[in-house]
Parts: sequence; structure tokens; C-alpha cells
Amino acid sequence: MRIIGGASRGLHLAPVGAGDAEAHLRPTSDRVREAIFNLLINGGYGNPVTGARVLDLFAGTGALGLEALSRGAAHATFLDTGTPALTLIRRNVALMRAEDRCKVIKRDATQPGPGTPHSLVFLDPPYGKALGATALTACAANGWLAPGAFIVWEEGTAPMPPTGFDTLDQRRYGDTVVTILRSTG
Repeated sequence: MRIIGGASRGLHLAPVGAGDAEAHLRPTSDRVREAIFNLLINGGYGNPVTGARVLDLFAGTGALGLEALSRGAAHATFLDTGTPALTLIRRNVALMRAEDRCKVIKRDATQPGPGTPHSLVFLDPPYGKALGATALTACAANGWLAPGAFIVWEEGTAPMPPTGFDTLDQRRYGDTVVTILRSTG
């Protein structure tokens, strides 16, 4: 697993170990991450990455938020509840030397509590557990989403966005469906 583009292009991130696999970490593949960022940067959305405050929900390895930082995002906040995931995220933030631009929080994305607005959100919940819509609704209600925020939602099947979000694009990459939403709030 590596950073695909931007200032840290080619940086190898900490590998997911055997214990991490037991914790059900499912990192976004390099190919899917590259496709996501090509869509965001070249998809007619005005490049929502540069200067963004990024929120990486169900962050896992932190690869999506770190990729955004490499490509010009200003700050990334990572939310996850798993100790193996949080350890891996911190290790990857250190490898990228981005500690001053990152915040790693042990928190359930479906019950995030009060937060600060973010303009770009990566949502990669465990597949098939219907956690994505719950997390989006909770984050919107608790101030984590800036007006007009872009959301990149990875899921095993096409998700049904909750009220307050418009679908801009949706594509399948193997067993992953990537949906790009925009907050209407």
C-alpha cells in the first residue's frame, strides 16, 4: 500500500499485518484510491481536494485521508474505534510526517458527538452492515460536515443516501461501489 499521487507520491505506508486482518481492516486498494482521486480532481467538481479539511470515517489505515493530504488537502481527521486501526493510522501519519496536519480520534462514526466542519469526507464502513447512512446522518447533525461537503462513500453495493445528500456519481470497481455525494445542507 502506497501513496499514489501528490507531494508524498510513492511513499509506502505501514502494511496491514496478520493481527490487523483479524481486526477486519480492509484497506482501499491502490487502484480504487487512484480512481477516486481522478474522479474528484478531474470529474468537474472544481477539485474539492486542494485546501480541504478532510474527515476519514471508519478510517482503517488512514490511506484515503493521507492520500488527500499528499494531494493538497490542508488537514485530515481520522475516526475509528479499533485499536489496531488507530495504531496503524498513527504509524502512517508519522511515516508521512504529517502529525501537524492530522488528528486521530477514537470514536464511533455513527455516534461522533460534536465536531468541526469538514469539506471532504471519506466514508468506508464495513460492507453490508448499513452503517454508512447512520454515520452520515450523525455527522451532519453534529456539525462535522461543511455546507456543500463532498462525500466519497465506499460500499459493497450501491448505497441509499440519507435525506440531505445528492448523488453526483457512482461507479463499480470490482467488489467496491464508489458513490460521490454532496451535502445539500
